[in-house]
Amino acid sequence: MLYYLKFHVTKAKITVLFLLVLALPKVYARQVTIQSPNKKITISLIGANGGKTGEWYLKASYNGPQGLTDVLPKIDLGLIRNDQDFSSELRFIKAGVPRIVNERYTALHGKKSDCSNSAYETVVFLESRTGAKINVIIRAYNDGVAFRYEFPENKGTFTLLDELTAYSIPASSKRWMEKWNTANEGFYTEGRDDSVQQEWCYPALFNNTNGDCWFLLHEADVNRNYCGSKLSNKKDKAKYKITFPDARDGNGIGASQPAISLPWKSPWRVVIIGSLGDIVQSTLVDDVSPPSVLTNTSWIKPGVVSWNYWSSNHGTKDYRTVTKFADLAAFMNWDYTLLDWEWDAMGNGGNLEDAAAYIRSLGVKPLIWYNSGGKHTGVQATPRDRLLTHESRIAEFTKLKKLGFAGVKVDFFESEKQDMVRYYLDILEDAASCEMMVYFHGCLVPRGWARTYPNLMTYEAVRGAEWYNNGPDFTPAAPVHNAILPFTRNVVGAMDYTPVTFTNSQYPHITSYGHELALSVLFESGFQHMADRPEGYMDLPDRARSFLKEVPAAWDDTRLLSGYPGKSAIMARRHGDRWYIGGINAVSNNLNTKIDLGFLPSAGKYKLLLIEDGSHDKVFLEKQVLVDSSSTIDVHMLPRGGFVAVLKPQ
Repeated sequence: MLYYLKFHVTKAKITVLFLLVLALPKVYARQVTIQSPNKKITISLIGANGGKTGEWYLKASYNGPQGLTDVLPKIDLGLIRNDQDFSSELRFIKAGVPRIVNERYTALHGKKSDCSNSAYETVVFLESRTGAKINVIIRAYNDGVAFRYEFPENKGTFTLLDELTAYSIPASSKRWMEKWNTANEGFYTEGRDDSVQQEWCYPALFNNTNGDCWFLLHEADVNRNYCGSKLSNKKDKAKYKITFPDARDGNGIGASQPAISLPWKSPWRVVIIGSLGDIVQSTLVDDVSPPSVLTNTSWIKPGVVSWNYWSSNHGTKDYRTVTKFADLAAFMNWDYTLLDWEWDAMGNGGNLEDAAAYIRSLGVKPLIWYNSGGKHTGVQATPRDRLLTHESRIAEFTKLKKLGFAGVKVDFFESEKQDMVRYYLDILEDAASCEMMVYFHGCLVPRGWARTYPNLMTYEAVRGAEWYNNGPDFTPAAPVHNAILPFTRNVVGAMDYTPVTFTNSQYPHITSYGHELALSVLFESGFQHMADRPEGYMDLPDRARSFLKEVPAAWDDTRLLSGYPGKSAIMARRHGDRWYIGGINAVSNNLNTKIDLGFLPSAGKYKLLLIEDGSHDKVFLEKQVLVDSSSTIDVHMLPRGGFVAVLKPQ
């Protein structure tokens, strides 16, 4: 039957509200179907035993250009608790009255500042054969679906032995996935079938058989009551099952199976669904996560950072190198410079206190690196142990604050077990109490924490430009890799790739100067580390250097203009009243394309500066023109090339 809500309305509002009621979820006895507000996405809870006691699963569908498609024909549900099984003999009790989720919030950094958490939600009440309660909370969004489990009873402490959630993927779906590794620093590979069986990192991108629907699997709101998870199709190649961390992760420290106390809710299982633009532009992972716990956020400032490690792996040991990169940040109008590892062994003219004072004298703010320490990592780089307890964290953050440091980079976590999730969140909370910004390296992929703790500026969890230091394999792979990341890893949160290098590190790059310049727009990170040495930026033409002086690290809006994973990506991002466009070509042929500027406001003219590939990969071609929303621009990209543009209102 259809649920109707009571409204007190004026006559003028009756039609609008009647249409809203018609859009609400349909809740049938022993089956629940919810439709998104725009009616394009449907998620249904179905009983495998005809709606009687037994197993239950979800089905997600998309009404796209080629009609209705079962995106995920079956999502297995269930949990196994140490006292009993909540999967095979669940009895349907009822479906709750559907409700409208409608919340607006502002993000301090990310792909979009004005965000909306808007969906239809219902709760399905089930019980096990012993009468123990389990609920499934289901939401339908315009850009996807989300669901989570709930144990509503008020007391009890248990261990979850397994989660049985598994996504059945049609065999012919294309997929872009990364083999599981604790640092989340592998390559995404394209697959055209389900022939590879292994464990996989989040997020995972798929394109259905018809090609008109894309979907991306992830999770959000992983908190102290659970662990991070991964996907595995090792047992059944057609099913990607949510899987707990390996017992060996983090040097075997910590339990793989999470301990819970009732009442309890699981993380959200998130599926972003729609066109490729819908995937890229989605903020769904943040939308479903808890609101900010911070009342004063005036001290949180995204920005661009100079970084010496890429060009000199031991640069922070040398005071002269540190000051040179501080001078670079000041000259380029960048907000920050990072003191990476070995700062506690700094010499050649000064120490940590001297460096901090010099950096501050330039109007630049220093950031500083720490080893996460603990027995979970074998990396011995110091300081190792200063963040391990609440007391030591507060003491260290207080000292750093007095020296003028604005944030900390914390490295080498190597586990997503429950105890490590708690450690991440403890660091964020203690840092916030001292007004310190944080970013994580050697870490998990974003899970929506930046909404709850907006002092979390970025994460690594990507094979970034530092891999030009680690071996020759990154050089030939980087162009394609760079053109996959905007559609996968960077969709779900900030990504500290450390981009925009024009000189070479230990191993060269084969991307053009235009390609490298474009990464400053294409890759989103609240702290955007520009990785090249000073001469790499000083030797640029004036307009390219000026572009990097003003490019923001936080955005008010994001639009995918065109692209395909591993081939090309062209994205427009707005900061204030200016638009920035970045595009890259990943293939070995020239790419000539026409960009439609219809995303601009309909009124007014813009001055467009285009910086694109020139006659070879180390030169630019510049063009200025007056445009409006009816204009198009022709862009030429070399093999593995790229371009940027900035549009300023006139």
